[in-house]
Formats: sequence, structure tokens, C-alpha cells
Amino acid sequence: MAAQMKDKEAYQRLNFLYQAAHCVLSQNPENVELARFYCFTQKTIARRLVLRQDPSVKRTLCKKCCSLLIPGVTATTRQRRKKNKTRFTVMRCLSCGQSKTLLNNPDYSLWVDRPEAQMEQQKQPDPSRKNQPKDKKCDGSAPSSKPSAAPSSTST
Repeated sequence: MAAQMKDKEAYQRLNFLYQAAHCVLSQNPENVELARFYCFTQKTIARRLVLRQDPSVKRTLCKKCCSLLIPGVTATTRQRRKKNKTRFTVMRCLSCGQSKTLLNNPDYSLWVDRPEAQMEQQKQPDPSRKNQPKDKKCDGSAPSSKPSAAPSSTST
């Protein structure tokens, strides 16, 4: 139970840092360095405690300079299309120039969002069926290689 509380507090801290970075940039868009510091601290805490961040959070952070990617403020956003009609969103960080390409497929769903990824919905192994070796038989009809411990009834 102590481990669950530790993770809960860590996720609360990560959430606070992410929201603080958003608030700093919404109040003053020139405060990019402070928002970058918050995002770098968030990334460091998540890495140190080996916590998984939500993909929606990871999409809004620059991998190179750890700045928060907000279209029109710290990033430019462009829609691109390839020959086979697949569409992409290209986000380019204004601080370092790093580009991030995101797929625009309405039918695509992340593994996290799929029903089979949820722990509660996964099939639990049946406790009545145990994995038994194929060599042994369950019904006990096979002769045993060990001598029986039962006393033999021999008349003298």
C-alpha cells in the first residue's frame, strides 16, 4: 500500500508541474525558460521513479529541449499528406527546431486506449485448471516406480 501512495504522490507532482508550465505560458508567453524548467523537472522525476506518462502529455513535450509545445506560442503546426493519402501533423519546436510527426488517422487507437490493455478486463487464468506436466497422469491409475509403503499381507 505504501508503494501505491508513493506513485500517487509522484503522479500528483508530475501533474502539478505540467499544469504550472501551461499556466506560466498562458499568462506570459515570453516565460519559455520557466516552463521549460518545469517540464525538464517533470521528465527527470518520471525517469528517476520509472513512471509512465500518458501519451497525450508526451506529445506536447519536445524531446530535445523539454519545452512545452503549444501551437502558435512555442511550436508551429503543419498538416502534411503523403502520396498514399496518409495525413500527418508536424509540430516544430521554435526553441530548438526539433520536429515531431503525429499520425492523423481517425481509426487509429493507442494501445493504452484499447480494451485489452486494461488490467481489469484481461482474462484471469482459471484456478481449477492447473498446468500439470504431460508425463504424469491426474487420475493416479499409472503404476508408480517407487515401492509402495503399504504393508503386504503375507501369510506364514
